[in-house]
Amino acid sequence: MSGRVLVRVLVLFALCLGLAPPAAAQGSAEIVAHPSELTYGPLDFELPDADGFRRELAGGVPAYLVPDRSLPLVDITVRFRIGSWLEPVEQTGLASLTGELMRTGGAGELEAKAFDEAVEAVAGNFSAFIGSTSAGMSMNCLTTVLDECLDLFFSMLTEPRFDGDRLDLAKENELEDLKQRNDDPVSVAGREGQWLLYGRDHVESRFVTAASLDAVARDDLVAFHRRYVHPGHMVIAGAGDFDSDELAAKLSALLERFQEEGREQAPWPPQAAAYEPAPGVYVAQQEIPQGRVQIGHRTFQREDWGHPDHFALSMMDGVLGNGGFTTRLMKRIRSDEGLAYGAYSNFGIGSYWPGNLGITFQSKSETVAFAAKIALEEVDRMRTELVPDDELQTIKAAAIETFPSNFESAAAIASIYAQDEFLGRPHDYWRTYRANVEAVTPEDVKRVAERHLLPDRLVMLIVGDWEEIEPGDADGRATMAEVAGKIGGGVTMLPERDPVSLETVGQ
Repeated sequence: MSGRVLVRVLVLFALCLGLAPPAAAQGSAEIVAHPSELTYGPLDFELPDADGFRRELAGGVPAYLVPDRSLPLVDITVRFRIGSWLEPVEQTGLASLTGELMRTGGAGELEAKAFDEAVEAVAGNFSAFIGSTSAGMSMNCLTTVLDECLDLFFSMLTEPRFDGDRLDLAKENELEDLKQRNDDPVSVAGREGQWLLYGRDHVESRFVTAASLDAVARDDLVAFHRRYVHPGHMVIAGAGDFDSDELAAKLSALLERFQEEGREQAPWPPQAAAYEPAPGVYVAQQEIPQGRVQIGHRTFQREDWGHPDHFALSMMDGVLGNGGFTTRLMKRIRSDEGLAYGAYSNFGIGSYWPGNLGITFQSKSETVAFAAKIALEEVDRMRTELVPDDELQTIKAAAIETFPSNFESAAAIASIYAQDEFLGRPHDYWRTYRANVEAVTPEDVKRVAERHLLPDRLVMLIVGDWEEIEPGDADGRATMAEVAGKIGGGVTMLPERDPVSLETVGQ
């Protein structure tokens, strides 16, 4: 057990001693004969006041600071409106390496190993990443060493050393991962599915190759950090054992460490190349006993958070396949027919570009066609039939009754309100959330399904053994010819790709 973990365990153990109330203080409750006889009082939840937690730091940096004195711990997360869309295409991987090396490559006057040891010595937990449309750096520590941890954390943010040996190691590890990415059907499906729906030029369709790794040098990380990691792109969330005004003052002082020279203001929101997917069935051949299936199409981009179809689409998605074991896809494909361990849907609305509908499952090769046929039937049924009120009510009740869990801790509150600021989502979205869910009717669900579920635009990707999948099941319940005919666009065999270069094998 590391020193950091041991310290936390001992602190939590000490704090928990004596916290459990004696049996007499817990009151008594009548024991019912059956769980169905249990009764519950009305759900009473008051939304935390976002404005009461907001602080404006030096330079106008917004911060949401939520005190929680129950444990002597502090969490700080810094979000940046930057990402891999800012890196040159030929240097794909530059942004993610910059994020990784901010944490692992040393900082300030401390070389990489010494920085790791300094963080460990104060039982801190630091992390950093840069993704496609956002970056995040986080720290967690005991209150007693908050000042020391903040000093180290802001050294990581403002003065990363980008140790050359650590960079070489990160690139070597990444290269080893690239060599294995064709071994995982999930990885292949993610890559090929992204290309099918978004094209090769979209920022989220760029994948690291050996050539792009080789094109990244230490100076490139230094330059990327200098340009983009600065307070002009920043939103902060903090939670834990602190006084908000005192912490805000400390953070404002620490923000002065960022250098002004070389900064660039990244365009926001991110931009991406437009692309129109071609409907059809696409097959990535792999000799595996199961086929991994993704069915979907592009959706739309959210212009604001008041879109009239937003809540009805969420409930529609919950009925179809995004609501656990009660959904139609799960009931029919898993529970009724036993064709897959799980079957899911996700109707995504894009914040920066159109999102996508995704229906996913994994089934034995001979039953892929039957499971796909069922999935398409359920999409049609959403568009043509009213959802029974009791079925819709189950999904609505789940959304409403689990709503308070979004705000179950100080860290969750700080994170969700900082995310509002990051995305431009009004805090009133949460204040009206339950009423908006409750207002959704079966007619609303059918209306948005007719408008936004588009069978003539579906793209189906199969990763698996086509020779075993194509005939369908022995009982004749479905064949891939039948499924492909319903989707349209024919069947396309995707080329085999070298896992490191992603070039077509044989070219």
